[in-house]
Amino acid sequence: MSCLDQLKKHTVVVADTGDFAAISQYMPQDATTNPSLILSVVNLPQYSSIVQECVEFGRQSGGSLEEQIVKVTDKLFVTFGCRILEHVPGRVSTEVDARLSFDVEGSLAKARSLIKLYEEQGISRDRVLIKLSTTWEGILAAKELEKEGIHCNMTLLFSFAQAVACAEAGVTLISPFVGRIYDWHVKNGDRKTFTEDDDPGVLSVRKIYNYYKRHDYKTIVMGASFRNTDQISGLLGCDYLTISPKLLEQLKNNDKKLDVKLCAEKAKELGDDHISLEEKDFRYLHNQDAMAVEKLAEGIRKFAVDQVKIEDQIRSLLSA
Repeated sequence: MSCLDQLKKHTVVVADTGDFAAISQYMPQDATTNPSLILSVVNLPQYSSIVQECVEFGRQSGGSLEEQIVKVTDKLFVTFGCRILEHVPGRVSTEVDARLSFDVEGSLAKARSLIKLYEEQGISRDRVLIKLSTTWEGILAAKELEKEGIHCNMTLLFSFAQAVACAEAGVTLISPFVGRIYDWHVKNGDRKTFTEDDDPGVLSVRKIYNYYKRHDYKTIVMGASFRNTDQISGLLGCDYLTISPKLLEQLKNNDKKLDVKLCAEKAKELGDDHISLEEKDFRYLHNQDAMAVEKLAEGIRKFAVDQVKIEDQIRSLLSA
């Protein structure tokens, strides 16, 4: 049995890509996208017709050039999401503009707009996860959206404080970034190599998973941003894992025996204390984790840069 098949027996496998043509090879349950992933595929020849269709949508919608750019960008993200949903039985995650990471009302408006576009295409909101940066403001927005039946995927999650606050807000799913935590420790620590059982990114997700199960939180833990298959096998048993096509292919072509690492029943036997965080507690505890502070800020900046790159391409197409 391949590593991918073994993984699927204990964990929901999600494809981390905007390339819907590649998704069907691995038969994942869900798929995740972000501005960087959309940027990586938007210029591929096979998707040029989708881009042009969205540009025409923007032109016909009217308004100023800048207003049209926003409309085309949102339409592009949703159109890719709709096409992805033709290849997965579950849900797709679509990300709110990272420049709104500290804007509760702006995040709410963008999330509602994206859901409206999906519903106009006949896609139920139950099949969409709105991705928000895990800032305090993002968590507040997610809490409100969940009350409206708009399910959220909290991204750029690096600290235990972020995870606790998300659980208390009742969000649907969190995406702790295994690989980026690993990257920070390799760059800033003395060790350059880790095993699946001492990798700092893996250990972070294990801690979150065990805490959630111990205290009966319903929020789904979805490990993300993997650098190698050892990090994936180190989280076998986690609720969900979102994995790039490159690593899915490696798992598909490897048949080594994998051991289950996470189990809800065993987590309940652990004795960690329950904590509750107000805003001041959240900000202080998150601030105490230098890695998390740096990687959250960096992640927001990078997603914002790629969002702008997409908008610049759309501006050129609209102006042609």
